[in-house]
Amino acid sequence: MTAQSIPAAARTLPTEALADDDPGYDEEIPRGLRRTNRWRGVAGLTLLAIGLGLLLEQPAALLAGVFGVAFAAYGQIGAAPTPELDVERTIDVDEPAVGDEVPVTVTVTNEGEDTLTDLRLVDGVPDGLAVADGAPRGATALRPGSAVELTYEVVATRGAHAFDSLVAITRDVTGATERVVEVDAPDRIICTPELPADPPSFPLRAQTTRYTGRTTAEEGGDGVEFHATREYRPGDPLSRIDWRRTARTRDLTTVEYRRERAASVMLVVDARKAAYASHEPHAETSVDRCVDAARTVAASLLADGHSVGLTAVSPRACWITPGHGLEHRLAITTTLAEHESFARRPPEESTNVYGAGREIRGRIASDTQVVVFSPLIDDGGAQLAHRFDAHGHLTTVVSPDPCVTDTVGQQTATISRALRITQARHGGLPTIDWQREERLERALLRSNRRWSA
Repeated sequence: MTAQSIPAAARTLPTEALADDDPGYDEEIPRGLRRTNRWRGVAGLTLLAIGLGLLLEQPAALLAGVFGVAFAAYGQIGAAPTPELDVERTIDVDEPAVGDEVPVTVTVTNEGEDTLTDLRLVDGVPDGLAVADGAPRGATALRPGSAVELTYEVVATRGAHAFDSLVAITRDVTGATERVVEVDAPDRIICTPELPADPPSFPLRAQTTRYTGRTTAEEGGDGVEFHATREYRPGDPLSRIDWRRTARTRDLTTVEYRRERAASVMLVVDARKAAYASHEPHAETSVDRCVDAARTVAASLLADGHSVGLTAVSPRACWITPGHGLEHRLAITTTLAEHESFARRPPEESTNVYGAGREIRGRIASDTQVVVFSPLIDDGGAQLAHRFDAHGHLTTVVSPDPCVTDTVGQQTATISRALRITQARHGGLPTIDWQREERLERALLRSNRRWSA
């Protein structure tokens, strides 16, 4: 078992207990067993004590040397026991809400016939969950039939989090050798944030399909907002005749309203490796904020009667064709929460932005609008949005800001991102700059004021 395969919590144990490249590692020792080099140098000190005892004719020194030889010999021929463990993990809440602290109890029972005099345990806490209280590791001695518990709490975050195997490390009584084993204990926590029930309004650009909705078209027809008047035509509804004007001019006049139609919208989340930016280790990433924004925008557009689809620019494929209805809403909710495209850890492979954009354009209708969610921390996200718009898909950008300005490099990245936003706006792309520590609703309100000014 390599150090890379051991859960992160185990890496807080002494390095000698985990490193396969330890210079004292003996290739002839059976797999899973290794020397700790804890008593390295004992043999030399023992020989020194025996030599001094003989030279100075000191029985005490000679006796100490004899005991040292015996102890060193035991360390060479002894071996850490192989544990036979039963592991039961209890999770109080399997499907918590985001931010909930979830208690976890791990019960480890010694089902073997040997007493484990030095047993170290490390539970396989998923990388996406932070430990809020307690500790997922411990050290104890365990008699046959006895059990020990590890109790701790984790903070729930979006996604499906699978627990790794529990790692058990045993040592012999001298600590000279140790054995590392994994004990399977499959469990997981699923955290699926719902789409907001009362989302803020999201401003789409004027693009229409034949279905009724709330995106305005630059033509008259049925609706609620006044558009124009025209001469009466046979068959016009009496309710749309402007009777006041008719009484004044004695000419029948029909009122036309600005027609409202539904849009087909594809939400495109920039989930490339380069988009996983964060202002500090283990903090929320830009992709996390993009997913949060996509969830809010999807809820807003579905509530307005639009057809909404979802995809990701990522080596991990994800696709939901634009649609509407309760089942479609559930599919978007589940995908944003659990799909591997939006995992908390970035993909290992890079993504060809040009190829990904071309593939998406080839799968959506010509009149489909696009909303791109990207931190715009490199040219890839900006190019993606510009190409969608250049190919006739009215495009809006939502950009969570991951930047800080503590160092010169960070200041440079902040300026570069600001330039990309300015270029996008000058190129006709409405761009919502969502600042850190700011609610998305406020960012949308600022943008609405900017676009209506």
